[in-house]
Amino acid sequence: MDVTTVADDLVVIHDGTTVRRHDGLDADTAYDLDGTTVRTLPRPSGALRCRIATVNDVHFGEVEAGRVDDEPSGPIRRVPAGSEPYPEVMNRAAVEEIATIDAAAVIVKGDLSLDGAPQEWAAFEECYRTPFGDRLHVVRGNHDAYRHQAAYAGDRWIDLPGVAVALLDTAIPGATTGQLRPEQIEWLDAQCAASTDPVLVMGHHQQWIGQASGRRSDDYFGLHPDSSDALDAVVARRTSILAYAAGHTHRHRVRTMTVSGVPTIEVGCTKDFPGTWAEYRVYDGGVMQVVHRMSSPAALAWSESCRSLYSDFGIDYESYALGSLSDRCFNIELR
Repeated sequence: MDVTTVADDLVVIHDGTTVRRHDGLDADTAYDLDGTTVRTLPRPSGALRCRIATVNDVHFGEVEAGRVDDEPSGPIRRVPAGSEPYPEVMNRAAVEEIATIDAAAVIVKGDLSLDGAPQEWAAFEECYRTPFGDRLHVVRGNHDAYRHQAAYAGDRWIDLPGVAVALLDTAIPGATTGQLRPEQIEWLDAQCAASTDPVLVMGHHQQWIGQASGRRSDDYFGLHPDSSDALDAVVARRTSILAYAAGHTHRHRVRTMTVSGVPTIEVGCTKDFPGTWAEYRVYDGGVMQVVHRMSSPAALAWSESCRSLYSDFGIDYESYALGSLSDRCFNIELR
């Protein structure tokens, strides 16, 4: 049984494919729910200004979950012949849930596709652009740029009620790893210096944190150490920046930047276990991150089947991907 979601007014518990949703709760209050004690989050002060929804690693076009290059090890999950592809099942469930919160923006943090093929992007657009229109903001990930494609490239500044989002293009065409070029760092610095609202920075690749790894590596799987340090330096200078949120790792995790001390966040993938999207509730006095696990019967059946991905490699994917409750649901304070 997993307590998957906690907000100021909500607790959701999953027991396999059984969902127990508890709404209308009081903030910062302990409850005994389904045999477990759960405390709701405190509500940041002031008015609720807007809600933002994000997804990442949606992977339209993928047909095998758990595949690592040409390795036969897995387990590798596939849907039965003739069944609807699982990216469509999972992303449709995400869209249906996001539509219920009246999000001011829906932000996709990369890996829209398996390989950046036109039909994969067309499936993504049909799923997300049709319902959300101008509220949809997209940046590419490494899977969208393996063949040096330029679609969804470039940084974006998104002004919303009570907050701004700096959406960074961290992809290196033809590579798995990520970077921020000097001109991107300069752009972010200037934008944040001029902003009168708090800023959330988002991108596809997770940040390298030196104190955690103990060594620098030019082939680090996420954002290159030099780029990560440059981002941290901007955050240290610009106190409007509240956090950096990424995808790429298919896990939920929160760490702290080395210099600025600001949260650096990873949000799990939409396409398999645990099958999530993240909501940001923006208040005058702070921002609340609330991760939701898609709960349609079809989405839960698929994501449950993916709990044991990569076990042949000795990886506990269930614990890795889900993370702790405090990695998924928490408040981000103003600085």
